[in-house]
Amino acid sequence: MHIMLKKFILGCLFLSTMPVWGITLVPQQMNAQISLKIPGNQSISYPLTLLERNNGVYELNSSEKLPVAIIQKVISENGKSSIEVQINASEKVWFNFSERIQSTFRHNDCLFYMPGFWYRKNLRSPKEAPSFHTSDSWTVREDRLSAPLTGIFNEKDGEYISVLRLDKLDGDALTTHDTGEVILSGKSSIGATGFVNEDGISSLSVSFPYWETPRSYIRKLTLASEVKAFYKLDKGESITLKWEVKNGKAEDYSTFVRNMWEYCYDTMAPQPVKTAYTVEYMKNILSKYFVESYVGNHSLKYNSGVHLNIDDCCPNGISEIGFVGRVLLNAFNSLEYGEQMNRPELVSNGQRIFDSYLQNGFTTTGFFREFVNFDDNTEEQNLSIRRQSEGIFATLYYLEYERNAGRVHPDWEKRVKNILKLILEVQKEDGSFPRKFRDNQVIVDNSGGSTPSAVLPLVMAYTYFKDKDYLNAAKKAASYLENEIISKADYFSSTLDANCEDKEASLYAATATYYLALVTKEKERKHYAELTRQAAYFALSWYYLWDVPFAEGQMLGDLSFKSRGWGNVSVENNHIDVFIFDFVDVLRWLSEQYNEPRFSSFAEVISTSMRQLVPYSGHLCGIAREGYYPEVVQHAHWDYGKNGKGFYNDIFAPGWTVASLWELFTPGRAEKFLLKEGEK
Repeated sequence: MHIMLKKFILGCLFLSTMPVWGITLVPQQMNAQISLKIPGNQSISYPLTLLERNNGVYELNSSEKLPVAIIQKVISENGKSSIEVQINASEKVWFNFSERIQSTFRHNDCLFYMPGFWYRKNLRSPKEAPSFHTSDSWTVREDRLSAPLTGIFNEKDGEYISVLRLDKLDGDALTTHDTGEVILSGKSSIGATGFVNEDGISSLSVSFPYWETPRSYIRKLTLASEVKAFYKLDKGESITLKWEVKNGKAEDYSTFVRNMWEYCYDTMAPQPVKTAYTVEYMKNILSKYFVESYVGNHSLKYNSGVHLNIDDCCPNGISEIGFVGRVLLNAFNSLEYGEQMNRPELVSNGQRIFDSYLQNGFTTTGFFREFVNFDDNTEEQNLSIRRQSEGIFATLYYLEYERNAGRVHPDWEKRVKNILKLILEVQKEDGSFPRKFRDNQVIVDNSGGSTPSAVLPLVMAYTYFKDKDYLNAAKKAASYLENEIISKADYFSSTLDANCEDKEASLYAATATYYLALVTKEKERKHYAELTRQAAYFALSWYYLWDVPFAEGQMLGDLSFKSRGWGNVSVENNHIDVFIFDFVDVLRWLSEQYNEPRFSSFAEVISTSMRQLVPYSGHLCGIAREGYYPEVVQHAHWDYGKNGKGFYNDIFAPGWTVASLWELFTPGRAEKFLLKEGEK
């Protein structure tokens, strides 16, 4: 165990020897700790002992006289225990209070959960990010998490224990340092939560204000030393802290995550964000991106949406088919919207992009040219199943739209069939697709984490071309998803700029099986629906159920930004974004299939919340141009390279943010494509 973690034994509420899930906490022994700091001096930690005043109410006393009085109330019923701690200052004091709740679980038997940040043991993540590669004990700031909760799941018998912060978290304060002992500049509500290995037994850990151990995560793949914050109470002031400990049992880790999400959702009850921005208004503003980002002076025409600077949003020479560029999907959206709204410029720009890719957008073998940089005349040589799939996805939407309008494109159809043939040639026996490969189909990255992205265009191709080979390949890929990803609750490496647990892996898995459910029947359809629901809970776990507080002077706070409904990205990239695409449609469909109102209600939270930062004149939200929706929204004490909490990184990719929001505001698009008229 990390030396600083062994250094203190925090508040242990010892449990009886009965199974954790069937009892409530019995606070008969407690060793709590408060650390006090005089500015300019190292803090001193004081162990606290329990003195019962009456049933469920205890004084926490030290062997030395302290300038604080601490009262703790513990009320246990129905498998839950509420813990309320009141700290009263008899003179001015700077403090950090910590407590641990000990389970009966052997640490080696456990998997862990901090929503939107920690899954299982984070072993898919590198040692440069928070993971068991670095330590088996971690505590982190609450604003890193989509709900301020830590859960411990015992694989041996399915028992679990969790702790959830119940205070109103409504303020934050700046600090001058990222590491070491820091004094908050003002009032804050941000604490820390996590799990600790105490001599082989798993314990939950909470603190206020935050105390990150054994390392703090300050930017991509950069761990720093631990940080411990101190909160000031003036003489006569007091503060009350609240947590809830929950016990339960689940048949597996997936069920545990589902239980935790439903529990957090019901407890925190996120509501839609009140906004005057209608879907029509959002699309009108976002369409400005289609106009201003258009680049037409190269062999490939495109909307410039990769590696732009937030301060000017000037176009550059990069054209990216999928991932963060989403050139073809934006081209289709521009064309479709242009015809709907009688805006010829949008139609013309979209059509020119597709025409240029038909003429110049393919490799020698016939794959899409994924990432071309005309500024330095370079091109990505490693191709990816994700970008190829997203290019086909967009092209099939374009071809179906054109065919319905009486315009057919046989040359495009031939190109798409050829890419599909090449893709199927690299599909492995287990149904997976390699993450990256060369134009000659030599495999560069065998990981199957991006496999679900291929299912979407395969199902669409089956519908468009009426060819069951595509459907069979999609089902084969779904078998891999079921056997290796969904059943193992191991969602990883769907994104291209990280190798770790990430949101997009579960989101893509849920969307893939949703597509298959739409085109199958009866028992098979029910099976895919159940897989969709199981993956959806993991995707949902990345989305915020609460509003992270900001300090004054942090732009997002000054804009009254609400983080609920926004999703964290991955273990490596600890920021929130608007990656959603089809997922709201998935949630609404699941809500109908399973009569689950939580899904549709939270879909509305997502839809309203993601409208907040739309840049328009007088409300540019830190972005230089209207319609260029921000990407790297830094909600936690972390930065992607620049600016930190409450701001954006200086470089962003509006290509995918505009495409994602456009999908969100075009409900039912996949069902309209995949279902016959009588099935819709």
